[in-house]
Amino acid sequence: MARALEHFTLLFPLWTLLAAVLSLMQPDWFSWVSGPVIVWSLALIMLGMGLGLAPSDFRRVLVAPRPVLLGVVCQFVVMPLLAALVAWVLGLAPPLAVGLIIVGCCPGGTASNVVALIARADIALSVVMTSLSTLLAVVLTPLLTGLLAGRYVPVDGWTLLASVLQVVLVPVALGVSLKQGLPRFAARVEPLMPPVAVLAIALIVGGIVGSQQEVLLRQGGLLVLATLLLHGGGFLLGGLFSALMGESVPAQRTISIEVGMQNSGLAVVLARSGGFASPLTALPGAISAVIHSLLGSLLAALWRRRP
Repeated sequence: MARALEHFTLLFPLWTLLAAVLSLMQPDWFSWVSGPVIVWSLALIMLGMGLGLAPSDFRRVLVAPRPVLLGVVCQFVVMPLLAALVAWVLGLAPPLAVGLIIVGCCPGGTASNVVALIARADIALSVVMTSLSTLLAVVLTPLLTGLLAGRYVPVDGWTLLASVLQVVLVPVALGVSLKQGLPRFAARVEPLMPPVAVLAIALIVGGIVGSQQEVLLRQGGLLVLATLLLHGGGFLLGGLFSALMGESVPAQRTISIEVGMQNSGLAVVLARSGGFASPLTALPGAISAVIHSLLGSLLAALWRRRP
């Protein structure tokens, strides 16, 4: 059973792509994945992240902070600015531009930990970077989104903050508390969380893509290009900056993965519950989940062959 769950998790790009294709062909199959279902699905993913955290993870930041801090700075500087630049250069419609900027302002996602495993990168560093960026996102994601997306539409920073608290901070804190207070229960549940997260992300992608089928068929090419440029640039710049700083090869790979892969599920939830009027704002997050999964897996497969 454990091996089957691991194989299912490692094939997460296939499941997200399959969900996107199926929702384009049969959008009614995913019509139930909306509103509260999306919010609770992401909260479940964040709960799983909390179950995987321990005090030793955060002590590592204090012992060897440079790679972690470098990755987090790239996460919240490179990706938001790159998203705003891509949206401006491609002339995206305001709802799509705002959605892309939200993706760029989000923290790293749990999928990056799976890709780090495949790429033979520094898995512990990946987990710490994902966790730290997730905690910092409580403040930085609403702040950066307001600064960069405010030129397109009014951004309610307090509504965004409330959404982040609801679907990030509270579930992560609950997961950490369960691990400390009920360690046996947490140890049993934790192995189930990665495949659950993969399934939840695939369903979120299917729900959003299916609900915006007509728009995606008309403007999908431009949106795919935008997410390719955003995530491809993140992988490239994350690896480049860490190489220039003299980090080890495993750390370079890890930082590249962490910067290039965003928490697209959070981007979708914030676009839906953050006070934005247009439902199109959630579409870049759904496409992003497919694109960064495919790019990350391709990169990991190439790196796996190079010790």
